[in-house]
Amino acid sequence: MNIALIAHDKKKDALVGFVTAYKAILAEHNLYATGTTGTRLMNETGLSIHRFQSGPYGGDQEIGAYVANNKMDIVIFFRDPLTAQPHEPDVTALIRLCDVYSVPLATNMGTAEIIIKGLERGDLSWRTIVYGKSGDQDA
Repeated sequence: MNIALIAHDKKKDALVGFVTAYKAILAEHNLYATGTTGTRLMNETGLSIHRFQSGPYGGDQEIGAYVANNKMDIVIFFRDPLTAQPHEPDVTALIRLCDVYSVPLATNMGTAEIIIKGLERGDLSWRTIVYGKSGDQDA
């Protein structure tokens, strides 16, 4: 599966801890991240991660394009709801795209853990509902 990992500055430590805790599960999938977050995750976990631009420079939009083209299966985005973000319209657009294309989106640790536990169990039943029996996103 293709999994996007994003974190606002004040949430990067939490995302690094999350990815470290679930490294064995995440290592089985294709990982994508925005610039700074991806660099930190690679340096601190050793995982291979495709990096997009940093969020304020279009990284959220790049991930949104993958969502819109059925190339992203899950988005884990640890947002900081208490700090204004200069690229908030991009964040809102990404969240909207996940809703439009039924891409599971976790914006906090609790939801992210539920999604990862589903991956660990191999529970991909949501794909059948969204994409048809084959689970093929291009269907």
